[in-house]
Amino acid sequence: MQHENPVVVHPPHGTVVACEHGPGPFALELFAGRHRLHADEPREVGGTDSGPNPYELLAAALAACTVMTLRMYARHKGLSLGAIRCAVRHEKIHAEDCAQCETRVGKIDRFERVIEVEGALDEATRARLLEIADRCPVHRTLTSEILIETRLARG
Repeated sequence: MQHENPVVVHPPHGTVVACEHGPGPFALELFAGRHRLHADEPREVGGTDSGPNPYELLAAALAACTVMTLRMYARHKGLSLGAIRCAVRHEKIHAEDCAQCETRVGKIDRFERVIEVEGALDEATRARLLEIADRCPVHRTLTSEILIETRLARG
């Protein structure tokens, strides 16, 4: 199933537009300013795996924000850090398996974030970097109350 993509003008900064486009029923082209990305679902759920799935994109946002936040902090503090890498894994877990979670029934989303920083770091710096990682804007968004307002476009 091929979806024709309408002409998309570059959306303004802060807006992302998703348009069906590609070889399968879930293949999307994403427009973020002048940037183009792809998204899809894996083959096992009916997609063509032509791009990351929505949860992988969400995990990518958290990973990217974490690395950028740590780099900004290191520059601000004059820390000589080597390369910074962040891997984020998303999964659904049973709420009863989460000791620190308020939700007790059903499933919850769990993100595992592993940060690597090249170079020798003392324990105090390592601990501070973990604190700063938790202050990245995407982390704060994911762990705070959010409001999503949805409406159908006219026409």
